[in-house]
Amino acid sequence: MTEPTAKPAAPSAGARLLIDLGPLLVFFLTNGFAPVADQLRIFYATGAFMAAMFVAMIWSQLRYKHISPLLLFSGLMVLVLGGITIWLHDETFIKIKPTIYYALVAALLAFGLATGRPLLKAVLGSAYPGLDHQGWIKLTRNWAIFFAGMALLNEAVWRNSSTEFWIGFKIWGAIPLTFLFALANVPMLMRHGLMRENAAPAEPRPVE
Repeated sequence: MTEPTAKPAAPSAGARLLIDLGPLLVFFLTNGFAPVADQLRIFYATGAFMAAMFVAMIWSQLRYKHISPLLLFSGLMVLVLGGITIWLHDETFIKIKPTIYYALVAALLAFGLATGRPLLKAVLGSAYPGLDHQGWIKLTRNWAIFFAGMALLNEAVWRNSSTEFWIGFKIWGAIPLTFLFALANVPMLMRHGLMRENAAPAEPRPVE
């Protein structure tokens, strides 16, 4: 009898963090330290961001036999809009990438709610053991509102500040806001059945 193939291990919290945020860190460091003229750094950083996202997706597939839907969606957007940024030599396209990403995710979550299907459950079900249906509804609603707000915030930042400030905001603004918002949801999740030992779940971590 053929023994069943062992299921690949799920990535640890550290591995998920590296896969999700590593490419953004590469973008930040390349823009800060690339030995090129200041006006060219955003384009070198965009190219490095594209390469890092591609590596993250390939590594996730090879190591864990799975690419999360959010990582795949974000990665494809980085490759497409990053490519346009470099091709047209116009940094606008990489700057609006987070806006498009956040807006589309918010719209998908809102559509799921409108049709009675909390889509986050299909993506993150195993990360929230014990969460009841009403908890999933509230969690999906909360993230839909958050992502819509982040889309507006990204638009406000890139349109009214320098490229350097916008890049800094991605690291020191968007990421902390995402984690703080995830933590703010924990009391609600606990009231709706989330197991106490899993009170700090793996929240959606979009790589903008």
